[in-house]
Amino acid sequence: MRTRLKELRARDGYNQTQLAKKAGISRQTVSLIERNEFMPSVLTAAKIARIFGERIEDIFICEEDDYE
Repeated sequence: MRTRLKELRARDGYNQTQLAKKAGISRQTVSLIERNEFMPSVLTAAKIARIFGERIEDIFICEEDDYE
């Protein structure tokens, strides 16, 4: 799975700390998500999607090898 989180943060002018505060998660969690080292819960993914006005599946993108 890959994520567009860093791209969207840059687009909207958020740093990791600002996004974390808005989403109710830690800055470290934002960093881990961006590096694909942590998969957020559905609730957290929904919060992030709402912040950016995007659909969850447009931020967290499943790659073909994710299904193997």
